[in-house]
Amino acid sequence: MTIPRFAPGVRLQEDRARNRWMVMAPERMFLPDETALAVLRLVDGARDEAAIVAALAAQYAAPAEIIAADVRALLEDLRARGALTW
Repeated sequence: MTIPRFAPGVRLQEDRARNRWMVMAPERMFLPDETALAVLRLVDGARDEAAIVAALAAQYAAPAEIIAADVRALLEDLRARGALTW
């Protein structure tokens, strides 16, 4: 079971002045697109990857197997960049 969480010092933050969300990390910043943002809003340190996929599949009425591949790729990418851990 993979439970992704933001790495220490990393957080998802809304920039209301610019009407956008950012992943703030020490000396780095990521600007997630809408798809990535939908995933990152579900990264709460409690939901495992399967629960995130299930929530997105229900929210968007989309096949879970397709969403699972995209979620896995995003989580692995952010883990490689040091923004997420599990």
